[in-house]
Amino acid sequence: MESYSGAGGVPAPLAIVACIGMTILYVAILYSPTLILRLPPPLSFKTFMIRRFICAGISTVISLVVCAFILPIKKWNMSYLLSAYGIRLHHTWEAVVFPLCLTSLMYIGSFILKILSIWSSGAEHGDCQIDISFHGLKSGLQNLINWMVSAVYDISVWRMYIVAPLTEELVFRACMISLLLCGGFKAYTVILLSPVLFSLAHLNHLLEYYMQQNTSLLKASMVVGFQLGYTVIFGSYASFLFVRTGHIAAPLVSHMFCNIMGLPAFFSRRTWLVSVGFIAGAISFVYLLFPLTSPALYNDRTDNCECWHTYCYWT
Repeated sequence: MESYSGAGGVPAPLAIVACIGMTILYVAILYSPTLILRLPPPLSFKTFMIRRFICAGISTVISLVVCAFILPIKKWNMSYLLSAYGIRLHHTWEAVVFPLCLTSLMYIGSFILKILSIWSSGAEHGDCQIDISFHGLKSGLQNLINWMVSAVYDISVWRMYIVAPLTEELVFRACMISLLLCGGFKAYTVILLSPVLFSLAHLNHLLEYYMQQNTSLLKASMVVGFQLGYTVIFGSYASFLFVRTGHIAAPLVSHMFCNIMGLPAFFSRRTWLVSVGFIAGAISFVYLLFPLTSPALYNDRTDNCECWHTYCYWT
């Protein structure tokens, strides 16, 4: 890619202002249908979410276009432009499998708890045996297909597992991290700075939770404050994945997986195995964090590269 290398190319103040502007746009545009366009309130939750999907898509496209004009790309070629955002086909399976395996280590306690719940449910109904006959396998496959079909038509599934992760990773990782790195910020600074903007984009949940749940402002602040703290932690991890791999698929699949799993289970009154599993998984996660995100696994070369993802400095 013909570009200005890591330190420089974009004035640091411009990079910061652009990132703040993208954050404001990502949130503000969600309320534009009623506040600016004066559209009538949606008649259903599905219509409400579709409006938000469209708004999030528009803000993401705007951010990508603005970012393309700010980044010092000297050769306007689609492959170069997409690679600036970490969008590339090569090394895709590595960017999907390795980060997913790494992230799942933090959920060993959750997996144990889920298995125990399924086992207990089967025991209550007197059905602890696994039917491996043709009829049993056919029934299990049919149930899986029915679940997948219902998920496709569930607007909440699209929101939590598709639209939100995709748009957020493109804006807060692909655009902002590229800008900040090209603005001369060090990798560790970017990993700690961009998640702050990512968490601030979730502050609108405070008002929505306060109004919808009809609860006290203090309780709403505590709930959303906890969510923002978790968002900062995950945002740092997702930023780390993007900087290390230079591939958008790495934080994207991790984001989808974490949205599916929720918070990791680290304690259960039912059994001490959950805590043991969580501790073992956390230790394995720390031990494998750098080996499984080695830039050499995700790129053909890491020496003398001209990228602003700076994975050439993470050997």
